[in-house]
Amino acid sequence: MSVRAKACTTNHRIEEDLHMNAISPPEASSHQQPHLQIWPVGVPIVMDVPDESLWTAFAWRAQKAPEEQALHFMGRTYSWAELVHEAEHLAGGLQSLGVAKGDRVLLFMQNCPQYVIGFHAVLRLGAVVVPLNPMNKADELGHYILDAGAHIAIAASDVAGELAAASSKLDNGLRHLVLFDLAEAMPERVEEQAKDWPKLWQSWLLAQPPSPELTAGQVHRWRDLVAAGLQPADVSVAGHDLALLPYTSGTTGLAKGCMHTHASLMHNALAGGPWLDLRTGDRQLIVVPMFHITGLVMGMLASIRHGCAMVLLPRWDRRSAARTIERLRITHWPNIPTMVVDLLSGEDLGEYDLSSLRYIGGGGASMPDAVSERLKQVFGLDYVEGYGLTETAAPTHLNPRHAARRHCLGIPFVSTKALVVNPDTLQPLAPGEVGEILVQGPQLFKGYWYQPEATREAFVEIDGQSWFRTGDLGRMDEDGYFYMADRLKRMINASGFKVWPAEVEALLQHHPAIKEACVIAKRDSYRGETVKALVVLHESQRGQVSSDDIVAWSREHMAAYKYPREVELVNDLPRTASGKVLWRAAQAEQDDRDKRLHLNQTYRS
Repeated sequence: MSVRAKACTTNHRIEEDLHMNAISPPEASSHQQPHLQIWPVGVPIVMDVPDESLWTAFAWRAQKAPEEQALHFMGRTYSWAELVHEAEHLAGGLQSLGVAKGDRVLLFMQNCPQYVIGFHAVLRLGAVVVPLNPMNKADELGHYILDAGAHIAIAASDVAGELAAASSKLDNGLRHLVLFDLAEAMPERVEEQAKDWPKLWQSWLLAQPPSPELTAGQVHRWRDLVAAGLQPADVSVAGHDLALLPYTSGTTGLAKGCMHTHASLMHNALAGGPWLDLRTGDRQLIVVPMFHITGLVMGMLASIRHGCAMVLLPRWDRRSAARTIERLRITHWPNIPTMVVDLLSGEDLGEYDLSSLRYIGGGGASMPDAVSERLKQVFGLDYVEGYGLTETAAPTHLNPRHAARRHCLGIPFVSTKALVVNPDTLQPLAPGEVGEILVQGPQLFKGYWYQPEATREAFVEIDGQSWFRTGDLGRMDEDGYFYMADRLKRMINASGFKVWPAEVEALLQHHPAIKEACVIAKRDSYRGETVKALVVLHESQRGQVSSDDIVAWSREHMAAYKYPREVELVNDLPRTASGKVLWRAAQAEQDDRDKRLHLNQTYRS
């Protein structure tokens, strides 16, 4: 059976199964899983995932509705047939460059049609996508190239220079770099469309930067590979095969690759449809980055699975988002709370008709009560919060749309179980008690890339069952809703982006004036949290280098979401008797400062 015929048969079965599995919660298990008593009507409790590639859903969608609108980007519309056709030919071009099953291919770009096409072209060959944050700088990118063992990358020309610079410093860097200009995705009469864009976008999106040089490698143009019209040879790919290698960091400072299969990604993409009421013909605004697991799975993959048009914005802009929602009658908008805060703060909000929205939700940070109230007034919608990690392909918990609660992670997702345990003894805790959240489900990753010890530490066995340790402290109430309390892992959440202090500290060590640094979180009214660094300078540099100098240097060498917004120069860092830096003590002192400042501001207002 051909790839496309198989896709057609399989996906017809999937759509039937979605209805067949929408069963009522069993009474027998409700005392063990109280959330089943409030389970959303029409949503399967457990969902079987077919043993096949994500490509099959993509190809099948083009067969079922070839001319149906699949993607909108800055005034240009793509049909499903156009997307699949270009992905096929790009896959043929990549195969001619030597890409084979199991190879890792870097994707380095903002949200754009090429992300959707490039992602599926890689999967068509049975290769593995390594999504990279395009805000990362050369000093950060070298690790991903080496650790993933990637020899080919697909990148937008506006950021490709950083990737080429990183590769040039490596002995075993990239052999091939496939480039495209964002302008190649624009409509023919783009000048008319561009009048409505933010001024910075007009120069950015239409730019045609020169191609960077790739040391010991070749630079290719996306359009040339596609124009060659090469048809890729068939590759056998199953659900258990590796599909995605997104990176997450930790206490060591070095990011770890999370091994996701086609099946782990497919589960949440399938289950997200009935939970969020995604219907064929709906339009989903995808402005959450697709290099992030949430944008990728609940945005792109869920849209493809359920026949929703993907409406992409390359970056967040309040007015652009509002105009897009109005003009294209957006029905679903997954986001991070800071986007909603920004949208609702605009004095011109009343000028836009946003009544088409049926769903607004996301995670990464708690939504302020005042914003939730305003959202309810303006849209008549509750903000649907959720919870998940890179290791869990986005959600392990989501609030039911009919019974969403504020400041709440939600209830365990489809096919998912969760426990709260004592982090030291691993004994399950009663409702209301705070402990570490453990999860299990088909969306879990298979482990960290070439890090068996870290993988073993991430999982524990309880009563013969394997559970993933999230590293987050929380509690479950009597109804089965979960709430965040604190974190075991050292992590900063800045506007939904996870920042790992150890990684920032390691990068700061490259500054010649810095002797040592301790990175902590600081409360921020807009970002939720922001990055602050306590820095000890070398004796010879004291009085010669300022806090502002270090902030400016960090801005040049780190991603925009990651660099310290504030640097405090100190003579010493708090330490244990053995010399270990007491980051918790430094964090507790900062938290106390933030609380006092917040109380003073509240009192004055």
